[in-house]
Amino acid sequence: MLDSIRVLFQHLLPKQLLTVLLGFVAEKQLGWFTQGLIKIFIKAYHVDMQEAKESEPKAYKTFNEFFTRPLKEGVRPIDENLSSLVFPADGKLSQFGDVEGEALVQAKGHTYTLTALLAGNTPLIDAFAGGLFATIYLSPRDYHRLHMPCDGVLREMIYVPGDLFSVNLHTAAHIPNLFARNERLICIFDTEFGLMAQILVGATIVGSIETVWAGCVTPPREGIIQRWTYPKEGEVDESLVIKLKKGQEMGRFKLGSTVINLFVKDSLTFDATVTLGQSTKLGELFLQKK
Repeated sequence: MLDSIRVLFQHLLPKQLLTVLLGFVAEKQLGWFTQGLIKIFIKAYHVDMQEAKESEPKAYKTFNEFFTRPLKEGVRPIDENLSSLVFPADGKLSQFGDVEGEALVQAKGHTYTLTALLAGNTPLIDAFAGGLFATIYLSPRDYHRLHMPCDGVLREMIYVPGDLFSVNLHTAAHIPNLFARNERLICIFDTEFGLMAQILVGATIVGSIETVWAGCVTPPREGIIQRWTYPKEGEVDESLVIKLKKGQEMGRFKLGSTVINLFVKDSLTFDATVTLGQSTKLGELFLQKK
């Protein structure tokens, strides 16, 4: 009964309006109000500020500055093994495994398809069919910048409009096709392990999704699919090619959400230490070359 009420609440909640309003407040310098809000948030969610580059709340003029706070140098060492990939974010590994044909596991008893997730992009669907996937949920207390699992060259970025359901573990277990229904930003990279997708999924009160190469991608929310392509190495002047190194920041959420990674088949395998539901730390070993 309680689960049904929670799901109904998600459907009835004015998610777009709430996201716009809270996103507006989070960007404003509101003095004592901002400071009070940050302190309440730190206490409520047990945020470890000792890992932050600036550990004092007063260092942040807006709530979003606090929420996207950088970490101290060296607190997330990056695994240097050339044949490995690392976790791209702090969070919880909510699901991972093989893409069964086109099907990915959302939660126990719920699957969704590559076609839905990738908005019907046939070349990408074909590339990742039968490959590997991993879903990392970023809770409010986590570090909210996203990094590269391995070296990559950006090839494509696709913005897909959608709903803004919460993406916490409870919602994932009760709302079908959640990640394929929500707003998302699909980033495609060429890597030495084959094509890789890093998908930033929007959610309730996620006021903004940003990347290091494009800045703020959403808002505005124009309600249409948008696509940007980028040159390969050797196609143009190398200064125009967007290359990111393993462990380098690639984007961020202004208020948290979920990141989904897709990998092509027959190139990688999950490290033996990886387990369902584990806490993830940026830079720790994630996958190994086959």
